[in-house]
Amino acid sequence: MASEAERRPLRVFECQLCGLTAPYSYVGQKPPDTQSVVLLEQSYVMKDPFSPDRGRFLVLGAQCSVCGRLVCVGPECSLFYSKRFCLPCVRENLGAFPPEIRQDLEKRKAPSTRPSGRTCPAT
Repeated sequence: MASEAERRPLRVFECQLCGLTAPYSYVGQKPPDTQSVVLLEQSYVMKDPFSPDRGRFLVLGAQCSVCGRLVCVGPECSLFYSKRFCLPCVRENLGAFPPEIRQDLEKRKAPSTRPSGRTCPAT
């Protein structure tokens, strides 16, 4: 199974909020070459380019469980609270989240300094 994933050409993950792009080698909850790792969401994963260990990986992002946008795991784009949520959906549904999440979001309100120049799509 892992060799099948290795034979497939790499595809490119792109965050629909910040524009981050990175090649990914797997989408799912059980990354190849891992024994006991099961992710809590369908994630876009790449092999860790800084580690010679084949079982090491980086999670790039996932789909927002509300709107379906593909978002990176960066704190300015999404959060995970039992499911992945993009920050625009979190803000629109803030009352549905516990106080701890609302407090965390307040800390994130500083404007992003990412140079992508992209704006958030309307929901």
